[in-house]
Amino acid sequence: MITFFISIGLLIIAYFTYGKFVEKTFGVEHSRKTPAIANQDGVDFVPMKKQKNAMIQLLNIAGTGPIYGPIMGALFGPVAFIWIVLGSIFAGAVHDYLTGMISIRNKGAHIPELAGKFLGKIPRHLVNAFALLLLLLVGTVFATTSGSLLHILLNGHVALWIILGVIFLYFVLSTMLPIDKIIGNIYPVLGAILLIGTVGVGIAMFTSGNGSAIPELSFENMHPENLAIFPMLFLTITCGALSGFHATQSPLISRTVQKEAQGRYIFYGMMIAEGVIAMIWAAASMSLFHGQELNDLIKAGTASAVVNEASTTLLGAIGGTIAVLGVIVLPITSGDTAFRAARSVIADYMKLNQKKVINRLVIAVPLFAVSIILTQIDFNILWRYFSWANQSTAALALWIATMYLLLKDKNYWISLVPALFITDMVLVYILNAPIGFNLPLPIAHIGGIILTMIFAAWFFRKAYQNKAERIEADLQSVA
Repeated sequence: MITFFISIGLLIIAYFTYGKFVEKTFGVEHSRKTPAIANQDGVDFVPMKKQKNAMIQLLNIAGTGPIYGPIMGALFGPVAFIWIVLGSIFAGAVHDYLTGMISIRNKGAHIPELAGKFLGKIPRHLVNAFALLLLLLVGTVFATTSGSLLHILLNGHVALWIILGVIFLYFVLSTMLPIDKIIGNIYPVLGAILLIGTVGVGIAMFTSGNGSAIPELSFENMHPENLAIFPMLFLTITCGALSGFHATQSPLISRTVQKEAQGRYIFYGMMIAEGVIAMIWAAASMSLFHGQELNDLIKAGTASAVVNEASTTLLGAIGGTIAVLGVIVLPITSGDTAFRAARSVIADYMKLNQKKVINRLVIAVPLFAVSIILTQIDFNILWRYFSWANQSTAALALWIATMYLLLKDKNYWISLVPALFITDMVLVYILNAPIGFNLPLPIAHIGGIILTMIFAAWFFRKAYQNKAERIEADLQSVA
């Protein structure tokens, strides 16, 4: 219990301390016009108030990640708390802030466009592929998880395919319509449901006496199946600590932010809020269920079963229903913006103007067709690929941020350190995992370090080439 409260305290303190340091390092320009003002188009570039943007950002980035990930991460024991706290402060929030602010400085550009500008043509195509794969998987996974929870909540009285049909219909509307019509209007209400449910679970955990059962800090690996902490923990808890999906979502809000000074609250602050959500669900899972019991429950009905069981146990039938509804809100409000971001990424890549409805349809219809097909694939397989694509995108986004800071002669270590770490983790995972190369873990670790070093060497060579080209261009302009 002491570990839990210290962790929450560290997250809050970090927003006012390390968050300010990151903001100062980036260098906010108060008089600079944001894309929402300079490129206003009434569809994607629409100025909105800070609080509304913050709530949309939180619901965009949260999804089921800060709930399902920490629930499955709880199997490792309280070591999961360390990753949630340190990951949120030094990796996730830095990642979200820098990708959001760099997008603002580049006319609301999405992550593939930023990769092309700062890393080159090949990384641009690579990031584009990863981003689209990730967004499709996110949209599909979140439709599946929210549909599964609703199916449980309704006691199976409504067929799952009908529930999924309604969810996809909403996704189509939110993807096609201007951002301030549906997303801008209903997100504050949905956000209130989420916060009430999550806070309710957190309070009930202690008033019911379960708070004392939250384990204290330990570095022991308690996973019932003895999965390796390195790299599995860092690909299990993603959205609650560091998530590449956020790099696809922040540009959506970079197109609606009114002032650069609002960035720390919207981007860094909402990632910290997500870390708090992750802490609550990880703690609830550890306090209510023992490792093997939790593992069996997850296997029997995915993490949805844990959410339902924990909510009703702590809050009763009515309160539990509100909490489950709050959890259902997350995947729906991330799934809709996943498809919206995918449409926007493809439009930017093809340079297809999105003012005309027909241009939006040309992109959206094939996206939804592929996603509906993907819903037929086993959820656990989808989650594995989602996790790897997610953290691979996070690594690439952090390298983009590092290049930006390096070229601006700013402290690039704030993004370089997490970039090196998560790059190593995704490489170790794909080298070791059955869905990858299935190498023994010790060999995978050696391979991960070597490949990370090779990529870092290429990166710094590219960085100094970029610097030399800029210096030459500046000298020619002076001449």
